[in-house]
This record gives sequence, structure tokens and C-alpha cells, in this order.
Amino acid sequence: MVTLSSLMRPLASQLHRQLARHAGSHRITPRRGCNLTACSSKFVLSHVHPMWQGPLAVPGGDRQSPIDIVVRKSVFDSQLRPLVTDYDPETCQQIWNNGYSFLVEYDDTTDKSTLKGGPLQDKFRLCQFHFHWGESNAWGSEHTVDKRLFPAELHLVHWNSEKYSLFEEAVMEDNGLAVIGVFLKVGKRNEGLQKLVDALPAIRHKDSVIEFTKFDPACLLPVNTDDYWTYHGSLTTPPLTESVTWIVMKQHIEVSHDQLAVFRSLLFTSAEEEVQKSMVNNFRVQQPLRGRTVRSSFTPFLQEAPSAEANKHAH
Repeated sequence: MVTLSSLMRPLASQLHRQLARHAGSHRITPRRGCNLTACSSKFVLSHVHPMWQGPLAVPGGDRQSPIDIVVRKSVFDSQLRPLVTDYDPETCQQIWNNGYSFLVEYDDTTDKSTLKGGPLQDKFRLCQFHFHWGESNAWGSEHTVDKRLFPAELHLVHWNSEKYSLFEEAVMEDNGLAVIGVFLKVGKRNEGLQKLVDALPAIRHKDSVIEFTKFDPACLLPVNTDDYWTYHGSLTTPPLTESVTWIVMKQHIEVSHDQLAVFRSLLFTSAEEEVQKSMVNNFRVQQPLRGRTVRSSFTPFLQEAPSAEANKHAH
């Protein structure tokens, strides 16, 4: 398992593959004010993972993630294309509880599972996906939309295989990563997710790894992937590199309360540790936009116009 100290090595050094993948997972930020009501309760800072309990060895810059997406300030960009995902379920390899989230990891030595289109000029390979969630259905997502919190958020992490030869290289460089974010909302059971949920008890403790094969991550995407927001941001764990093109889906997916309960049954701690800690609230708080533009592939107010007109004529 990668230690905290190894996360803090100079950014110029080559990162071990597991470190780089771990960097794609996301957590709470230390000692920074949270602008969300739900985050203000003391539980968030009282349950912070050791990673966030001291000052950061490598401070973040001006393009940090996650952010609150303010719909009326997002800018429609007609040049944004539909996303094109081409995932091969055969590339799915394993699930790993890394002590922060659980990662479903894919073989990314070839272009068998890829993402292109959208705001991207190059082809990106799928490396892993993971989730963030709260201890309650009232919060858990990293990104928010007009301050609205969701119970959980899915991140599919890809790296630029046209510009870089390794994930370890891409994670440190501009235009190196592309992450799709999908909000989860509590509703009906998600049949696509169930195979994964059934496997999770086997990786309850930190450092647990099990084989997990033939899983198509496309089943976790919303029906409409054409409507999304995009902005330039960062990883949300050390080394916090600002190498990420974020693509946040407008449409959420549904999961059942029972499925989320299985997420919450996982542990931050290893089997050997005396005090066992539930894996909940594994998100980082909001970061300032600092002049960045959030672009949208859709015109957010167009859909509302007809109903507004209808109401006007009704009076």
C-alpha cells in the first residue's frame, strides 16, 4: 500500500502506478472553509482521513477541483461535441479498497477502452472508476449544481494516450487526464451496478483487492451523455495536479438506498487496526473557481422557455 509520505515526493519524480491511480481518487480537503450547508456540520472535519489532517506538502494552484457549477454562469459552447465512449468489458481487472474509496481498475496498456469527443481533441484510455459518497443521502457528491448536493458521485478516470505513454506521465502534465463525473440520486435499484455491489463485501477492509472481470462501465452512464458541463481542474487528492479536463454529466443516474448502504459498509481501516472506521464522507470540499469558465454543451434555459410561455398565455 502506498504510504502518505510517498504521496508527498517531489512532483517531478516518477509516480508508482498505484500511487498515480490512487491520485485519481478523491477526498476531503483540510482546514478550508466549506461553502455548503451540509459540510458545515462538525462530522465532516471530525472524520477526516489522516491524509488531510496536516498541511499539504504540495499546495494546490488556481485550477483546483471540485467546484460548484453555477448554471446561469456556465457558457454554452456550440463547438462541444457528443462524447464517444468505447469500453471493452474484457479490460476490467480488479477492485481495490485503497483506504479512501474503492477503485475498479482496467487494463490500460492498449486503446481497448477509450473516451474521445466532447471537449477532447485526443483519445483517452480508461484507467479506473470510483465513487464518492456521504454517510447520509443528503450529501456525498464532490461537485454540486447550484449548491445542490447529491448522495454520491461516480468518476471515470481516463488518460491521454496520444500525448503520453504512461498514466504516471499524463497525471503530471497539462491535458493529461479526462474524468467523467456522474451524479447518483436515490431511487430505483440500478441493475447495472448490482454486480459491483455484490462484490464489495469482499474488499471491506483497506488494502483488500479482488479479481473483478467483464464489467462494462458504460452501464453506469446516464442515457443522455450529450448534455454536460466541462472545465479545467485538478485531482482532488495529493498531488492535486491540474491536469484534468472535467466532464460532468447533467443527467444523473439512480441507485437504491440499499446499494448505497453497501458502499457505506466499507471501511477506511485495515483488518489489523483496533478502531474500525466506516468509509463515508470521502469527498473533498468545494474549491474557488478563480476566474475559470465552465462551459456547457447545452443551452440551459432553452428547455424552460416553452413552459414559461405556456404559463404566460394561461393567465
